[in-house]
Amino acid sequence: MSAGTGTPVHTGPRIDARIDARYGELTPQERRISDFLLEHLGDLAVFSAADISRETGVSKATVSRLFRKLDFADFREVKEHTRAMRQSGTPLAAPSRTGAGGLRPGIEGHVRTERLNHDRLLTVLGGGALGTGTELLAGARRVLVVGLRNSYPVALHLHQQLIQARDGVRLAPQPGQAVGEEIAGIGEEDVVVLIGFRRRPAVFPALAAAIERSPARCLLIGDGTARPYAVGADCWIECPIDSDGAFDSYSTAMSLVALLADGMLNLLGSDGARRIRGITAAYDELGELEQR
Repeated sequence: MSAGTGTPVHTGPRIDARIDARYGELTPQERRISDFLLEHLGDLAVFSAADISRETGVSKATVSRLFRKLDFADFREVKEHTRAMRQSGTPLAAPSRTGAGGLRPGIEGHVRTERLNHDRLLTVLGGGALGTGTELLAGARRVLVVGLRNSYPVALHLHQQLIQARDGVRLAPQPGQAVGEEIAGIGEEDVVVLIGFRRRPAVFPALAAAIERSPARCLLIGDGTARPYAVGADCWIECPIDSDGAFDSYSTAMSLVALLADGMLNLLGSDGARRIRGITAAYDELGELEQR
């Protein structure tokens, strides 16, 4: 896998850090603009300088002067800067916006973006990635699911679903263990599911390279920023996590988990059904699940 990060770069300090550093030097009007910018960082990609002038009651000339004080050439550079921040996964609050249609509740934008994400995922899966991924999971001797930082909850859920239908599934990292301890023993009949959504920890490139050098096959799952690592994967599934709000949305990732687990179970056939029956019997014997 490539050692690149695939993360958009926004050069120089973040805009909020620039404002904080120079706030004491600003005029009252510039502070009014700065306060507005800090409250609407997630909206700057769709705002215009005229919008900011109108919302703050400050002239466009003053708005432009403030941007230059913050070391931006113009508002276009500000928009590119904040767009890169958002694409890198930096949480940017985006309150409801007022447009031609009036105030738009946040839920409407959220649902619209969710639909786009799921449509994009379906396009990816329709190209054969789902079939390849499920075949890898069903045919492996052992499956190691690896997820770091914000990718860990997705890895945890995938692990939990896979062990319902087959044995030999492990999750890494386990508490108190390093990932290296988990990947040291993987062989050519094994599959590593590497999950890497944006804002990955710095160790990720080395981890991806180690998995590529190993004899195991690799199913890579991540958003578009993980695409540079796909060159070394046996199967790459791009899973968009864009959101209309400040934080990424992982609903597509959880849907993908369900599709992979269901597909694997279908391929395992009677073996998978037999394991599910055994687990259900164990639940009943131990009284682990509530009775309805």
